[in-house]
Amino acid sequence: MGRTNPTYRDQLSAIEDEWGPYRRALRRQDQDIFDHLFVYARDHADAAGNLNHADPLAPIWMAIALEQDRRITELEARIDDLTDE
Repeated sequence: MGRTNPTYRDQLSAIEDEWGPYRRALRRQDQDIFDHLFVYARDHADAAGNLNHADPLAPIWMAIALEQDRRITELEARIDDLTDE
């Protein structure tokens, strides 16, 4: 049988493991934030798998940027709602 390529979720898990020493060196509250960033990456793993980018970190950065921009937009809308009242 031929070799199979690892899935993007497998690559993502390996990247998260690779960053383990960095995570452990962070302050406790920053570790929680770090973990949440990987949640963003897992939430977008289907799109990243379809992209099949040569650099598996690129879709991670994009997923984080998308989710942070979404959060900023939601917070701006909430601020606008509060200031309109």
